[in-house]
Amino acid sequence: MSLLGNRLAFGVLSCVVAAAASAQDTGSRAAASRRVDQSFVLNNAAGTPDWPVVGVDYAETRYSRLDQINTANAKDLGLAWSYNLESTRGVEATPVVVDGVMYVSASWSVVHAIDARTGQKLWTYDPGVDRSIGYRGCCDVVNRGVALWKGKVYVGAYDGRLIALDAATGKVVWERNTIEGQKGSYTITGAPRVFKGKVIIGNGGAEYGVRGYLTAYDAETGEQKWRWFSVPGDPSRPFEDESMRRAAKTWDSSGKWWEAGGGGTMWDTMAFDPELNTMYVGTGNGSPWAHKKRSPKGGDNLYLASVVALDPDTGKYKWHYQETPGDNWDYTSTQPMILADIRIDGKLRKVILHAPKNGFFFVIDRTNGKFISARNFVPVNWASGYDKNGRPMEIAAARDGSKPYDAIPGPYGAHNWHPMSFNPKTGLVYLPAQNVPVNLMDDKNWKFNEVGPGKPQSGTGWNTGKFFNAEPPKSKPFGRLLAWDPVAQKEVWRVEHVSPWNGGTLTTAGNVVFQGTADGRLVAYDASNGDKLWETPTGTGVVAAPSTYMVDGKQYVSVAVGWGGVYGLAARATERQGPGTVYTFAVGGTAKMPEFVAQRMGKLLQGVKYDPAKVEAGTALYVANCVFCHGVPGVDRGGNIPNLGYLDASYIENLGSFVFKGPAMARGMPDFTGKLSADDVESLKAFIQGTADAIRPKN
Repeated sequence: MSLLGNRLAFGVLSCVVAAAASAQDTGSRAAASRRVDQSFVLNNAAGTPDWPVVGVDYAETRYSRLDQINTANAKDLGLAWSYNLESTRGVEATPVVVDGVMYVSASWSVVHAIDARTGQKLWTYDPGVDRSIGYRGCCDVVNRGVALWKGKVYVGAYDGRLIALDAATGKVVWERNTIEGQKGSYTITGAPRVFKGKVIIGNGGAEYGVRGYLTAYDAETGEQKWRWFSVPGDPSRPFEDESMRRAAKTWDSSGKWWEAGGGGTMWDTMAFDPELNTMYVGTGNGSPWAHKKRSPKGGDNLYLASVVALDPDTGKYKWHYQETPGDNWDYTSTQPMILADIRIDGKLRKVILHAPKNGFFFVIDRTNGKFISARNFVPVNWASGYDKNGRPMEIAAARDGSKPYDAIPGPYGAHNWHPMSFNPKTGLVYLPAQNVPVNLMDDKNWKFNEVGPGKPQSGTGWNTGKFFNAEPPKSKPFGRLLAWDPVAQKEVWRVEHVSPWNGGTLTTAGNVVFQGTADGRLVAYDASNGDKLWETPTGTGVVAAPSTYMVDGKQYVSVAVGWGGVYGLAARATERQGPGTVYTFAVGGTAKMPEFVAQRMGKLLQGVKYDPAKVEAGTALYVANCVFCHGVPGVDRGGNIPNLGYLDASYIENLGSFVFKGPAMARGMPDFTGKLSADDVESLKAFIQGTADAIRPKN
């Protein structure tokens, strides 16, 4: 045979071998992922070699029993590999890993399957969310992770679809529109959970005027099995079940709460106790936020800001505990909960550990929903504590609403969605805590869906019934990592951070706590005392929680990095930036870190011509349409969305080209065609340049 013939034959053989190897790899991945069911998750919890669900186990403890990485050798951690998620917005997902294959989601609900041994891409799936609808969610175009079950990967798409993918190939198996037939601006940002063969997902949207609900779908076929609403609908129509009938008695119908939806969206936390055959979900804030507007005569407004127990087979309500009756401050209870068995007064109790936005750490009996204890883990000024019946002892001025009041904590929460973890060896919960100063006052003239100057983000659909920072807030910002004793209800140690909005935590049997920070680090701490054991730069701020797992007898720690979320849209704490990235570390790792790029921030805006008489009108328009994404021009520095006070003057001079069907729509910018006029744009220019001029240092 000629040399050319030999080469051709060798080439054909190589292709055949490569195809066979690829098919074998795909088959191997399929076999591995098909093993993930309830028994697999329960068995894995005994030793946690894999990380098969977002919280590692059904109890959402985020506690790994691996101890190969420990307090003695954490200092020797190094990068094993990194993977470019090719995203520029927030990354909030915890990587799920089974048999050496990682599944992780990035912004815009894009799913990546990665070889956890090498960091090589296996497949990606982009659900094709219309980028121009980014404004329909309050808090960035994020996604908190995926679920695995019997060979499928489930992801909730930002636009409301629940999608089942083949775990081996990334091909769509089925998809369902979870918001079909519903009124209002719904999104999905949370990770689905699979309990007893049902994929369960909630939605976001309470800021926009929606009614919260949770839906279960058959994991194999996508058939809807049940749906539970968290607040009652229009009382002139039949209630869905007895839980809604009872809830309606706690609302005042003169406020016509159903027109603004009522809220209560279940956009994040869920947990499951197989022994009790009970699932638990945290519910969201009221819609609108202002209690007096949605329920003028008061009332607890069930089941807002509550932990609710449901039957996973039927969705039937079992019990609830309301953490913030008559929510008035966006105090959601959607923050991650943990199921644990702890000894209280000498008796082992099955409990829920929960630290919602309102600043109190709760211990609740998970068998019946009875209140056990609550203690504030940060300073608060809306309640002095909880009585023996589990009712908050409110401070009247906090609810009054008739004049500006510093809400401590504010709507960003004393603890937001960033996951906490529980180590049964130390008995401590590792909790990301914070304060973001916000001043609130009721908008006495608020009307549902009324767009008005000065009404916060009303131009993009927000319905809060509140004014923000009518007076400058006086409280101080902070971010910290707390080690909290849930039995004694006290802080054991803390680490102060330079900024709010730090990442979720992971704790291990090696007596280590891992947390990423807003200023761009991943840090390992001694779980007993908070001593720093190791840190590494990550280039940009970390908001997600890490996971850890074994591959070929070696323990790895992975974290998905990408600055964002509602606080990260307009603010940041690092001078560097990069694309969303998965970093994976192991003891002795020697891989090279990717290059970090300096944050591009121009000089303070100068030279845009404007009419000073238009500044006042521009201020009100900016508050109604721009401030939550872009921040205050020149005062904030920009997060994953630029601050307009630091752009080149040509951008602001041609502002109309961006707000009317502009190029940034492909990155999530709203189209304000028909919502703003050419004169409005001139007023916005005046505010942006006028503000920059007002804060410019005078020589």
